[in-house]
Amino acid sequence: MPVTIVEKFDSRESTVGIESPNIDLLYVVQGTDDDTVVKATVEATMPAIYAGLVFQDYHITPLGAGVWEVSVRYGKKEPKDTGESQFSFDTGGGTTHITQSLSTSGKYAPPGKTPPDFKGAIGVTQDSVEGTDVTIPVYNFTETHYIAVALVTGAYKATLFSLTGRTNNAPFKGFAAGEVLFLGASGSLRGEDDWEITFRFAASANVTGLTIGDIVGVDKKGWEYLWVRYADAEDQNVLVKKPIAVYVERVYEEGDFSLLGIGT
Repeated sequence: MPVTIVEKFDSRESTVGIESPNIDLLYVVQGTDDDTVVKATVEATMPAIYAGLVFQDYHITPLGAGVWEVSVRYGKKEPKDTGESQFSFDTGGGTTHITQSLSTSGKYAPPGKTPPDFKGAIGVTQDSVEGTDVTIPVYNFTETHYIAVALVTGAYKATLFSLTGRTNNAPFKGFAAGEVLFLGASGSLRGEDDWEITFRFAASANVTGLTIGDIVGVDKKGWEYLWVRYADAEDQNVLVKKPIAVYVERVYEEGDFSLLGIGT
């Protein structure tokens, strides 16, 4: 006999109010004597949010002969307490312009001709190396903390300002030094007790041992900028552009992220 779940006719009894609104969804489950199957069926059916209220708990009652009565309670989402926090992230990536490939996977020329070797340079013209835009891994994450009013002083706000646009000078949240960029913070006073402050970060991995053309052993921190100097060279009696030097530039100042006061 298949397991079924049906909402009861007297479901959705509710209490309306500012302090403690709630609503109960009532179901009947039939076709099993196994409570674990009942729970799995209920959890696959019930919505996480109903009528703007969030799931609180549910109660199952066996009625016998494979029939169960279920009550699912929804209520107001409780605000976070001072000292608590919440997190979110995305790995949507970023875009950068590159002039060197990781490797050249194919070269083609007319019969009897050999294509020149540009050592991985992309879009080589007579006068320049045009390159291309690519998507790179960037891990964006936010942390929202509820911080006591007494701690959010003018000096603390100035610290947030001064650290914005800096990279971590020490390991932070599981990332090595140089991999995390602090994008800034936004805050609002929540009543009289605390501030709700959201901290925004982006992480990009450090890399070591890069090979660019014939140049080896290049190291670059996540938010440093790498660029390549090209010069004319001959290959197969053709004038080509080849990398002759690689430069890694520090474009962000470093900062002590422990001063954010949200742990490291």
